[in-house]
Amino acid sequence: MFAEVLLYPDTASTYAQEVDRHLWFLLGVTGFFGGLIAVLILTFSAKYRRRPGNERPAAVHSAMWLELAWTVIPLILALVIFAWGARLYFTWARPPDDSMEVFVVARQWMWKFQHSGGQREINQLHVPAGKPVKLTMISADDIHSFFVPEFRNHMDVIPGRYLTVCFQATKPGTYHLYCSQYCGTYHPRMVGEIIVMKPEAFRIWLNKGGDGSMATEGRKLFQKLQCVSCHSADAKARAPVLENIFQIPPTRVTLQDGSTVLADDNYLRESILRPDAKVVAGFQPIMPSYEGLVDEEEMLQLLAFIKSLGPGQTPPRTEEAEPPAVRPAPKGPKEKQP
Repeated sequence: MFAEVLLYPDTASTYAQEVDRHLWFLLGVTGFFGGLIAVLILTFSAKYRRRPGNERPAAVHSAMWLELAWTVIPLILALVIFAWGARLYFTWARPPDDSMEVFVVARQWMWKFQHSGGQREINQLHVPAGKPVKLTMISADDIHSFFVPEFRNHMDVIPGRYLTVCFQATKPGTYHLYCSQYCGTYHPRMVGEIIVMKPEAFRIWLNKGGDGSMATEGRKLFQKLQCVSCHSADAKARAPVLENIFQIPPTRVTLQDGSTVLADDNYLRESILRPDAKVVAGFQPIMPSYEGLVDEEEMLQLLAFIKSLGPGQTPPRTEEAEPPAVRPAPKGPKEKQP
């Protein structure tokens, strides 16, 4: 308990204890060899120092066992550290399939969370204890960094790309959330809380909020933007059918140039904002860009809807739903004339 108070925060996730063990192993190895080398330097400096009448030292012949020892032992230790660290990384970077997904948009200077059921939170995140939680994160402006010391979770959140982090809290409580990347004037105010609840209490809290699931809101947006005019899943479809495009693990989509790409969150996002970047084989680049017309929260809702589409679940195409005209890319503010 004394070491936890002075040296590092409490451990409140299944991942935290293993990270601490790895840290102490690294400190032990480096401390041992650092101390050993320091002692040998001092010992040899005293023993083999220059003395009057002994200006030329005797010839020294190397010992093969010593050469092998200081080559093989560090190699084995390095491989152990690498294998241990790699296992930790894959545990952290590959969320379980049954993880509860929460979407995060970081912006100056707040954390915005949205649950799949539509519940929204700002600078607070409620999660159940004992359940893996997958955070899909993106920044709406600057580079931020998601840091919860008690969970040993630390991940940069950058614009234009989805990154994920996973944790499983082990005990109820309130834990601090920080942005550990300087992101502007009010960076110190970008703090929040992770509130870990007992499963039953979390279910009660979850049932209290949410005007509509993210997939439901995404469906409305899908129809409002007239995406169904091309992604109609019928004989008049002029764009790829989106049903079952997103799977776990992600499937590969064949492009016009014969290459393939994983159909993950980042691919779907890029296809909405830059549809001519990766055109699916058998189709033409006729889709307009929605960059500047869909914000990051709406983008997450669209993705939630697309990911929920199963066979026969594409909204019906109406006669008045015509494909949107190609829109020019949004322009920045005009430069002032001197």
